Amino acid sequence: MSTLGSAERPLRVAIVGSGPSGFYSTEALFKSDLSIHVDMFDRLPTPFGLVRGGVAPDHPKIKSVTKIYDKIAAHDGFTFFGNVTVGRDISVEELRQFYDAILFACGAETDNRLGVPGEDLPGSHTATEFVGWYNGHPDYRDREFDLSREVAVVIGQGNVAMDVSRILAKTADELRHTDIAEYALDALAESKVREIHLIGRRGPAQAKFTTPELREIGELAECDVIVRHEDLAVDAASQAELDDTENHTARKNMAELRAIAERTTAGKKRRYVMHFLKSPVELVGAARVESIRLEHNRLEGKPFQTRAAGTGTFEELACGLVFRSVGYRGVPVPGVPFDAARGLIPNAAGRVLDGASAVSGLYVAGWIKRGPSGVIGTNKPDSQETVASLIADSATLAPCAIPDTGALRGLLGQRGIRSVSYADWKRIDAAEIERGQAKGKPREKFARIGEMLEVF
Repeated sequence: MSTLGSAERPLRVAIVGSGPSGFYSTEALFKSDLSIHVDMFDRLPTPFGLVRGGVAPDHPKIKSVTKIYDKIAAHDGFTFFGNVTVGRDISVEELRQFYDAILFACGAETDNRLGVPGEDLPGSHTATEFVGWYNGHPDYRDREFDLSREVAVVIGQGNVAMDVSRILAKTADELRHTDIAEYALDALAESKVREIHLIGRRGPAQAKFTTPELREIGELAECDVIVRHEDLAVDAASQAELDDTENHTARKNMAELRAIAERTTAGKKRRYVMHFLKSPVELVGAARVESIRLEHNRLEGKPFQTRAAGTGTFEELACGLVFRSVGYRGVPVPGVPFDAARGLIPNAAGRVLDGASAVSGLYVAGWIKRGPSGVIGTNKPDSQETVASLIADSATLAPCAIPDTGALRGLLGQRGIRSVSYADWKRIDAAEIERGQAKGKPREKFARIGEMLEVF
């Protein structure tokens, strides 16, 4: 019998998820010394995960990383199966018949909850819903947001919260030549939102946004940004964090925040107010959100280990829209161990664990492996670690029973599953670009799966 990873019997790996960690895992596999075939699966007809559906439309440079993924996908040993949901259209157990190893790179698809009364009132939304809506993600095409309300609150101070608040604050002209979904642009053009409040539970030294995103807020065309001097006062632990010369982002953020605080308001049509050391304790309203109750916090703990503790002082802020951006968590894949408390697949160096034991042939990379942290590039070393584990295990993996991608394609066809190849995706891609050019945009996405499938 031929050795797995030989030219006669390439190692067959299924990758579930086509975002950055999926492509970086594919790249690392192809760079190994083994002969490898990779089949990549995504529940959508389109690849690229959050690069397509999560990165803000006014950040085109970040999206350009897909050119690298195109090159990876051009490898002779690569096949894409879009529009196939692993765990529904085909089970993990069935996939194991066709692959020697399965690597899950399916991200963190749902939001953390606030866990406060009123969280599910109409007018309260997750960041994921809003981001997916303005990015043309099919899951969120039909979401509705009442932009007739004048005051919006965004809870959280990471880069996603910055994206949500920035899109709310921008004019239609600032967004018109991006790849924002046309229906979202039309709705935002009619927005009556005049005041945006960004709420963070810890202090300015602990804010998770990065400096370029903060700087963008300060450059909004028709929005005054308000940072109060008194909110930038820091305690001893925070000052120690800022004194650490390795803490580059926090130091640059504080300098930028202080510069914003020095500015005088210019009477622009919108106001953007940054709050620190406040936590939501209740969303208040009868039939919908009417206000949010906030508790003022103080920091406790050592430098770099601070936590927010309530002071017993409260305020109520009238608002009609709330967007919750307090982190993400993964969702279980049927047939795969899952840590519900942490919202990820338990693993050691990318090897999936069931209790303390590794599950032979199952691996994990990206956010579903480590939790939602870092930027796109963070997924590269993460994926390389997982692939190193997989390659090290290759001699002990049980060969699959049916090492044949064509047989898998036939099985999906028998079940009425219309899988989308990478060539099919490139036709969708070309059609979107053509649609966008007519409007002076880089692309106009198809926001419904049926529309994508009609292209070919």
